[in-house]
Amino acid sequence: MPELGIARERIVFVSGIGCAARFPYYMQTYGLHSIHGRAPAIATGLSTSRPDLSVWVVTGDGDALSIGGNHLIHVLRRNVNVKILLVNTQIYGLTKGQYSPTSPLGTKNKSTPMGSLDWPFNPVSIALGAEATFVARSIDTDKKHLTEVLRRAANHPGTAFVEIYQNCNVYNDGAFDAVKEQTENQIRLEHGQPVRFGAEGEKGVVLRSDGACELVDVATVGEEALLIHDEHQQEGSLAFALSRISHTPHGPTPIGIFRDVERPVYDQLMAEQLETAKAEGAGELAGLLNSGDTWQITKG
Repeated sequence: MPELGIARERIVFVSGIGCAARFPYYMQTYGLHSIHGRAPAIATGLSTSRPDLSVWVVTGDGDALSIGGNHLIHVLRRNVNVKILLVNTQIYGLTKGQYSPTSPLGTKNKSTPMGSLDWPFNPVSIALGAEATFVARSIDTDKKHLTEVLRRAANHPGTAFVEIYQNCNVYNDGAFDAVKEQTENQIRLEHGQPVRFGAEGEKGVVLRSDGACELVDVATVGEEALLIHDEHQQEGSLAFALSRISHTPHGPTPIGIFRDVERPVYDQLMAEQLETAKAEGAGELAGLLNSGDTWQITKG
């Protein structure tokens, strides 16, 4: 945070409920530990009323995608000037190990001893589907990559959504090892570059005729056939196709910035609307109540 050049008294972290919600207590900034799933709504009010602040939401896969799912998609589509960090552990940790909206199908734990029947959410796909203007994914232990992603998110005008793969060493240890430890599975997205991965970059991604991404051997198809990543594509279908490569991180998985586009920011639009209303002069409540479609009820 010091690298952003923002005074700490102008930074606010808003959280909901869960392990990730303790985050504000570890920061030497302002913070608000709010209610379950409602952090995006509270952050919206704070951001629109105090445009001088840098407002961040820290949430988890349960807090954001279960009880808070409705609030999340609306803050994303509105493009409110808040930065959302979704710490994904694929488990409910605070309540001691129940399956969450991102737990893989068949997950066995205290609440699903025979295996979860729920198909898991893909947080990046949800954010892209809600037309978020900045969507990224990083890994908790990759300090360099995570720092750069957060820097880009902080400088983005509007809503920035970052999914962070976070190991829960108590209730879901090793959930992301296939990506964190086996770095050859990390598909690192770089704008304007062919999408390649593997220990020697021997694997790649091509875009099929049906719009889906396919993993290929570069030696077989040639580098010229590889997909060129374009994080600034306005339409968003390319970013969405990349997000579908891995529904759960048990094989090759894209990390980095999927989408970074500009769109009018909700806070600014609201401020302009308020100024227009003020310019029209003060209203009068009685006149407002008696305007438009009114009627009188009389005795017959």
